[in-house]
Amino acid sequence: MKKTVFLIFSVFIFFTIKANAQFDNLINHAKDKAEKKIENAMDGKKDNSKKDDNNTKNNSSSNTAANTNQPPSIKSYQNYDFVPGDKIIFEDDFTEDLNGEFPSHWNLDAGQAVVNEVAGKAVFSLTEGNYCRVYPLMKTKSYLTDPFTIEFDYYPNGSAAGPVLFLAYKDKDGNDQEANIQFNERGGVETGYLPKDFSADYPNEDDNTFFNKWHHCALIYKNNQLKCYVDQYRILVIPNVGIVPNSFGFGGIGDMNNPIVFTNVRAAAGGSMNIIGKKFTASKIVTHGITFDVDKADIKPQSMGTLNMVVRVMKNNPELKFEIDGHTDNTGDATHNMTLSQQRADAVKAQLVSMGIDGSRLTTKGFGDTKPIDTNDTPEGKANNRRVEFVKI
Repeated sequence: MKKTVFLIFSVFIFFTIKANAQFDNLINHAKDKAEKKIENAMDGKKDNSKKDDNNTKNNSSSNTAANTNQPPSIKSYQNYDFVPGDKIIFEDDFTEDLNGEFPSHWNLDAGQAVVNEVAGKAVFSLTEGNYCRVYPLMKTKSYLTDPFTIEFDYYPNGSAAGPVLFLAYKDKDGNDQEANIQFNERGGVETGYLPKDFSADYPNEDDNTFFNKWHHCALIYKNNQLKCYVDQYRILVIPNVGIVPNSFGFGGIGDMNNPIVFTNVRAAAGGSMNIIGKKFTASKIVTHGITFDVDKADIKPQSMGTLNMVVRVMKNNPELKFEIDGHTDNTGDATHNMTLSQQRADAVKAQLVSMGIDGSRLTTKGFGDTKPIDTNDTPEGKANNRRVEFVKI
């Protein structure tokens, strides 16, 4: 009898405890839901406040292309004045390299790096090192001239740092030195190991819209002056750099989860080619600053520096007429290249007309890959063959 009473009492206690536990769970679940609702409401207020702040910030500037989720357009580059050098001495978009391998046109000095794919592009990923250092494979140790230009694209994800551009030079005693140009993850630029260091922020800086999309960077060195561009903005100007760079490389502090990524590297001899100064004694003007999407006739926004220069020349010389000639490298089918080069020449004419040039002053012709000016056996040779020429008529 006692055993039976004890058993019944134990069962009663067990179900009482279980019921209480279930009740506590229900209470805690309801409490958690209530707290989450409060947190979400507070977050909503914070987000709305952020949006209001961003709207106020965006409305305070007439040029807000950087604060959209779309890449900068040609229109946003309307005041762009960067013109790349006349002759390309190095170019690499990493499309000829195997994914996961080290690229064939580079040298590794420290850390680890591989070719990968990010946001639909083949990229150079710096995955390990403090600092990781990579340099173009060149025939000579000193290959940068005065003036020179360097361009590249990079993709900040909000966690990884931006790429560092190394500029090697010799000091007054003939010793090898290296300056740093840091293109940071928020679009700003800062220098290091120069006689005097400088820094500047990206205009209308907004982390939420700058991250996770491609940005174009450009640099020109000329007569001891250095200019740095990010997208359509001239970010930093140093009137007296105090060094004469002779070579370049890239680096930074990356890791496997947050690598530093960049692509479309191009270095060219010369810079800010002044076709006004030529007085048109030459029968044609060769430009490499008007570039297009791969296998398309879509003009890249950063082409506006060269296009603005051509417009300025034509408006200052109303009697001037040009035939716009499109040229490709020998990649792909020759017939296709002929068609593509014509489409690109037509696209340049259309853009110049949209910028105020009378269409009767311009004709177009595509030559495909029939008139190379360099070898088609190297990336930089192919880049020199991909060009737009303005021939006087």
